[in-house]
Amino acid sequence: MFDAHLYPYENGLFAYFRDATEQKKYETELSRLERLNAVGEIAASIGHEVRNPMTTVRGYLQRFTQKAAFKEYQAQLMLMIEELDRANNIITEFLSLTKTKTNQMKLCDLNMVIRNLFPLVQADAFRRGNTIELQLEEIPEVVMDDKEIRQCILNLVGNGLDAMPKGGKVTIGTAQLGNHVVLTVRDRGLGIPSHIKEKLGTPFFTTKEHGTGLGLSVCYRIAQRHKASIKIETGPEGTLFYFIFNTVPVQYLSSNSL
Repeated sequence: MFDAHLYPYENGLFAYFRDATEQKKYETELSRLERLNAVGEIAASIGHEVRNPMTTVRGYLQRFTQKAAFKEYQAQLMLMIEELDRANNIITEFLSLTKTKTNQMKLCDLNMVIRNLFPLVQADAFRRGNTIELQLEEIPEVVMDDKEIRQCILNLVGNGLDAMPKGGKVTIGTAQLGNHVVLTVRDRGLGIPSHIKEKLGTPFFTTKEHGTGLGLSVCYRIAQRHKASIKIETGPEGTLFYFIFNTVPVQYLSSNSL
């Protein structure tokens, strides 16, 4: 993408072209973060108010399932409870977007976080007829909230598995590139159309029948709190997500308040 300007010059025109690709990416990312901030503020103000009456309703439904008089309605009651639980999960994800969340930052071994998570994602992949591959390089420790990064990995891997309903392989990788530590998650799906890629990370935008549209929004929020960035490469052979950390020296922990 280029900016073009024309200026009168002597007996003609002077043409000036400037590559505006990076500026456009920055403006797009800034707009996305502003939307996430707005969603976070809404979540903080209404999330708990919505959840409290739902808890009461669920409690009564649970009691009804234990009464003989409602035995013939067991299936309907359980369906209502399941739907309430699903709504509660959406609220939980919604609340996780709030900008007031407290981070538990510390120096962590990202590779160890991934290895500890591997049995969980591997079991999920096997259940769906997929496989998980690790490609972990030697990297320095990174200042992070390991619980949030675990959640981000789960979200990205889950999206990758969803992109391959007929089976395939998701690769989780790490590498050091200059002053950055990079976490990558790659699937072998059909890729993401450009008109959909532009909307990724927008709260409640989803192409899945039962999706909440909050998984990637949570990842972008986590990246923002870690002063990290997310980049996406996609094509007909699959999609590659980059979660890019800035490496921080050890003395950061003692000289800065996290």
